[in-house]
Amino acid sequence: MSSDSPPAPPKKKRRVLIFVSALALCAVGLAASGIMNRARSKQEVTAWTNAQIVPTVRVVSPERGSGEQDLILPGNVAAFVTGSLFARASGYVTAWNKDIGAHVSKGEILATISAPDLDQQLEEAKGQLVQLQAAVEQAQANADLGRVTDQRTAQLVTEGWSSKQQGDTDHLNAAARAAAVSVAKANVVAQQAAVGRLVELTGFEQIKAPFDGVVTARNVDIGDLVTAGGTTGRALFQVADIHRMRIYVNVPQAFLGNLAPGVKATLRLPGQKQTFEAELVSTSNSLAESSRTALIELQADNPDGKLWPGAFAEVHFHIPADPDRLSIPLTTLVFGAEGMRVAALDDDDKVVLKPVVVGRNLGNRLQIESGLSPSDRLVDGALESIQTGDKVKIADPDPNAVARVKAAPTKSPSL
Repeated sequence: MSSDSPPAPPKKKRRVLIFVSALALCAVGLAASGIMNRARSKQEVTAWTNAQIVPTVRVVSPERGSGEQDLILPGNVAAFVTGSLFARASGYVTAWNKDIGAHVSKGEILATISAPDLDQQLEEAKGQLVQLQAAVEQAQANADLGRVTDQRTAQLVTEGWSSKQQGDTDHLNAAARAAAVSVAKANVVAQQAAVGRLVELTGFEQIKAPFDGVVTARNVDIGDLVTAGGTTGRALFQVADIHRMRIYVNVPQAFLGNLAPGVKATLRLPGQKQTFEAELVSTSNSLAESSRTALIELQADNPDGKLWPGAFAEVHFHIPADPDRLSIPLTTLVFGAEGMRVAALDDDDKVVLKPVVVGRNLGNRLQIESGLSPSDRLVDGALESIQTGDKVKIADPDPNAVARVKAAPTKSPSL
């Protein structure tokens, strides 16, 4: 039996159409997702690159001064008194008793010199002194005899038993013999001086400490030949009085107005935690033309002997200061053709280069005469290439956060 209605499409063909449509929709979805992912990755790359271009800086602010400021200058420590001991007697060293670092008292024997020639000269001079003393006695006896003879002759002349000529002769002989006594006594005095000189020279056979102190150098040994009067070579010993020390400092001209006798200072020595107090006692009252500095002297007690001659010291002067004067670290200055400037930041963390007038150099900081306010934020360690308008990022002030950032690996966004 026949029918007029068209035949229905087969089910297999319908399934194919549905599958093809689904594939097309999936392809369109995948393409759209890829395009969106690539756009997102490009944005991430751009943002990451821009973040890497913006430099990270540390920010500091100007600080107001206190009622006093510390001026830090290098100083040289010296002993209160230093003695260089040379030989005053020629001979050979037979013994030395004190080595470097030994504490000695005034008059203590440091070394002994054998000088037989000098000893012989002393004995000879003593013998000559004995002879001259005997000559005085002889001259005195002759003078006594001349005086008695003169008296007797004068009596005989008066009584007419002797001539006047004989009387005059005996009188003059008595005067001559009296003068001979004076000459003999003078010779004794001269010889006593010669003996005394030789005694002093023989005393120099013992090298003695000139004052209480410490032996800082010994340049002699047993058997060494030393020559009297030699001061051009090395000293046999050096002794330093270190109960009180002198500290010498070269002070720039700008600070001399604040330094006068009586100003206190603190000494810091490398390798020592202890500080020492010193007092300014004198100034040179003149400037070195090459450096425009003046030499000043401070003194410090040294009861424990921890201050050594020749040591380097940081001298911290406590001088009056203007409490309203601002100061900044040296590392904030930017040098260029326009002069000294600082890199300040505005509210948007953009750089504004400000010219400043620099005052005193305080060591690691500088006083600023004008150009800044206490609220300014300054870039610490700015490069010379920094310009006004540059964008910067402020470093995290939290040290733990900084440590975490440094420890974390740097990742770039995937493309």
